[in-house]
Amino acid sequence: MDLEIGLSHIALDVSSSPSKDSQSSTSCLSPSKKKYLSSLCTANASTFRRSNIHPGYGSTFTASVHSNKRKVFSCKMKYLTVSAAATETFVDFRNDFKDETDFMKGGGSEVEFVQMQAFKNLQKLHIADQLEPIQPGEDALDLVVIGCGPAGLSLAAEAGKQGLSVGIIGPDLPFTNNYGVWEDEFTALGLQDCIEHVWKETVVYLDSDEPIHMGRAYGRVSRHKLREELLRRCASAGVKYLESKVERIVEETDKGSVVSCTNGMLISCRLVTAASGAASGRFLNYERGGPEICVQTAYGIEVNVELCPYDSQAMVFMDYRDYLGGGEDGPPSFLYVMPMSSTQVFFEETCLAARPLLSFQKLKERLHARLRKMNVKITELLEEEWSYIPVGVAIPDTTQQHLGFGAAASMVHPATGYSVVRSLSEAPSYAAAIASALRAKPGNQLVRVPDISAKAAALQAWNALWPKERKRQRAFFMFGLELILQLDVHGIRMFFSTFFQLPEWLWKGFLAANLSSAELLWFALMTFMVAPNDLRYRLVRHLMMDSSGSNLIRMYTSL
Repeated sequence: MDLEIGLSHIALDVSSSPSKDSQSSTSCLSPSKKKYLSSLCTANASTFRRSNIHPGYGSTFTASVHSNKRKVFSCKMKYLTVSAAATETFVDFRNDFKDETDFMKGGGSEVEFVQMQAFKNLQKLHIADQLEPIQPGEDALDLVVIGCGPAGLSLAAEAGKQGLSVGIIGPDLPFTNNYGVWEDEFTALGLQDCIEHVWKETVVYLDSDEPIHMGRAYGRVSRHKLREELLRRCASAGVKYLESKVERIVEETDKGSVVSCTNGMLISCRLVTAASGAASGRFLNYERGGPEICVQTAYGIEVNVELCPYDSQAMVFMDYRDYLGGGEDGPPSFLYVMPMSSTQVFFEETCLAARPLLSFQKLKERLHARLRKMNVKITELLEEEWSYIPVGVAIPDTTQQHLGFGAAASMVHPATGYSVVRSLSEAPSYAAAIASALRAKPGNQLVRVPDISAKAAALQAWNALWPKERKRQRAFFMFGLELILQLDVHGIRMFFSTFFQLPEWLWKGFLAANLSSAELLWFALMTFMVAPNDLRYRLVRHLMMDSSGSNLIRMYTSL
């Protein structure tokens, strides 16, 4: 018997014996993963009582966690009295994730909320109505892009403009996250018409009621308009579309690859690029070693209120003020606020980075405690948001034949969690590099060189996306991320107080990830000069004692 339990995506299959799946080895699962799966299943044991289902004391059943109607993992359980206890037998969860690292990138213990966010039922254009279909049996495409998010659509459009035959494959889903951008950066991309609201001032609160004025306009992106514009660009460039999930890449030769889709179609192409989000381990290999994954989590609500507690003409980039009067347990978090009017506001409690992650439930509790302290009266809940961004993950193996882009290629800024603007801004140059590697010329004229191998073309494209300079920059950002992870809320306030005292071009460049490796050294020197002695001590100790410091020195001296 199967039961769907609310929004938790837990299905309980009650039987007198464990399923075949539950005979799998547990060797690939960590103790923390087993504990998480046990808690998921145990937390829903009361469903038996609500549904008047009583399997009998000591009988067994299988509890399965499903994602988008596909089993992600399951475990054998025993029904005891009014609760359940999971045994130590768990099945592999490779249906949707390659391994435990991939699972952590895809949501980890918060996977149900990540899936709820991804599958929101929002207004959207149907991609199949905008783009021509990929036909079965047609000639091999030059490029297949896996994933229909901002990174995938922008790369597909730019590659088509370079004269490549391009197909994009993925589920037809709306953009569900609320994207905030610096107005000048989006205008430079020609996307200013996709901004639905602009605040001419952006402020930061640290430890007092006196804000830091950043003097920079901030915008909220219209999710619908951005997707519509990227689809328009794809259509203009002749990009084709197939609505399906990609199961795997089944063939890899010097001539190219074959992509196997869950709808049964096989698509041949010269190169494949995964733009399918951070959890793309089924398509890409990543460098081994380095620190464990840490995650930026944020829980947000768009609400109608009696009165917004902030100036509706200013966007609140960070509010780190103490709202409890005695500090908070666990990693620090801040409030991010988009006042749409004096009575409609988007509030988001954000943990910049944590290892282990700060749960959505904890963020929700902090957000509502903060709003109560501010006497905010909510009259209507319009939308909830669960933002899950792995940061500081390993970069892809740049010797492999398959390409990546966006979060799949670890392009998320390790110290800020930003990636959308970088993906949109780098799509033209990356598409040009792919086209150059395949010997293409603009104007839909493809000059093929018979002896150019797909592997050689991929290596050339990877070197354009992750050159030595980018790796030096990343080492610097990773150093900053590891420092942030060690700071309590007092240290965080001290760090950002110093950060916003720097010359504007330095902090703007750091946030945008467009400072050169040499300019980042100037950033470090200026930070050290401006910082109080306490922060100076922490910086020196971090450089000398933390592995990210030794890696930073190695990257700057050996490349």
